[in-house]
Amino acid sequence: MPTRLYLASSNPGKLRELQALAEGSEINAELLPKFRELPAAKEEHASFALNALEKTLYYSRFTDQLVVADDSGLVVDALDGAPGVRSARYAGLNSSDKDNNRKLLSELSSVPEEKRTARYLCVLALARRNKLVALFSDSCEGRILTEHRGRGGFGYDPLFYFPPLEKTLAEVSEAEKNLHSHRGKAFRKLLAYLKNHSP
Repeated sequence: MPTRLYLASSNPGKLRELQALAEGSEINAELLPKFRELPAAKEEHASFALNALEKTLYYSRFTDQLVVADDSGLVVDALDGAPGVRSARYAGLNSSDKDNNRKLLSELSSVPEEKRTARYLCVLALARRNKLVALFSDSCEGRILTEHRGRGGFGYDPLFYFPPLEKTLAEVSEAEKNLHSHRGKAFRKLLAYLKNHSP
């Protein structure tokens, strides 16, 4: 019998990635019903793991199904780890991807290319009925360019250059991104866990 997995997110890009990875498996990934109507989890912690944990425990109280929540973002060495846990709101509350990218380029304007190293980090927390089931994490190493490249992806992907493919994550196919990205690798760990366990 297929396992239903609810993603506690309003980000359709994240759901597309999870559904693509789950295709052909016994896992049906969907957005948590009425997610936008629920009071938002606070996400006020200084680490990705604690934010993911808070979100999944909070949202798992609204259903009997498994719930997964992620906290992920961009960590730039020259900015002492910023944007970090504030990646989605780097330029302020309700900021767009363009706003955040613009601020990132501004903050790095005087930083030479060789010092623009960065990584995407992702932590996934899986829960059922306000009880943690498992945690998964992974990363993707790259550097930040001085201008946008590519039309795909979302977030900081047009600025995030991935050396093994010599492209930004906005220039690669969805399959390539799912193979190499922080979230893709973390999602695969989650799916492998669900394949071998019955939480």
